[in-house]
Amino acid sequence: MDPYEIINLTQWNPIGRQITYILIAVAGAILFTHLTILLLTRSYKRKYDYINRYEIRVLWYVSLFLVASAAFYVNTLAPDVGLLWLVVQVFVTAMMGLIAALFFNNVLRFYYPFYVEKRLKKLRYKPRKSPKSGKPMKLLTEDEEDVYLDEGMQAEENVFSIDYDVWIDEETDYTMIEKYRGHLHALQCPECKYQTFKVTKEEILESPSENEEGELLKFFQCDYCKYKERRAFKIAKLKYIKTPDTDTNKAISV
Repeated sequence: MDPYEIINLTQWNPIGRQITYILIAVAGAILFTHLTILLLTRSYKRKYDYINRYEIRVLWYVSLFLVASAAFYVNTLAPDVGLLWLVVQVFVTAMMGLIAALFFNNVLRFYYPFYVEKRLKKLRYKPRKSPKSGKPMKLLTEDEEDVYLDEGMQAEENVFSIDYDVWIDEETDYTMIEKYRGHLHALQCPECKYQTFKVTKEEILESPSENEEGELLKFFQCDYCKYKERRAFKIAKLKYIKTPDTDTNKAISV
């Protein structure tokens, strides 16, 4: 086949533009659905969980559809073109699309989490309204909340795998307990400064007792630069107190 043969694209170009519009419409529909769910979700906790689980993934899909639509559109601009130039054009477009996709991937993995973290923190600590009295509830401190957590919950908090927030309506004593993963979000890496420093493993060196604190060793690794670090954390001593509802003793951390 002659590499300089002229290829007529007048039949392909309308189809390519239709595919472009479809891809843009799909990207818009995904983004619109995401924003609508956020708008209609009233519970701060459910909104927190939804953003944390889906937002970066949704934006990644939107980015892919937009990059693909741009690639299709670029290849519908010329009515006719030489076969060799067509091959070069498709190859260059594919490479530029990969570069664009890599750019969006890096933004969403290493920069956008800073913004998400701020939003999630704001949602987590935004005052809740009591369904009983309609008044703002009080967020208990770490020391105050232990009375409302069972031994299993306290054990989860002691090893930092789960973190519980306890909200209480002081007028009606209505209590709401919200569950969060203890090391769900990446920290800022001390080496590369990206928000990609995560816990990979935990070891309890010493279990806590009534008289002695325990010690937990956490292993961190950066997803970006692979920097590793170990940090030791104290586990609070156990103290036996009476629960408010019964006369039985219960071990809690203090």
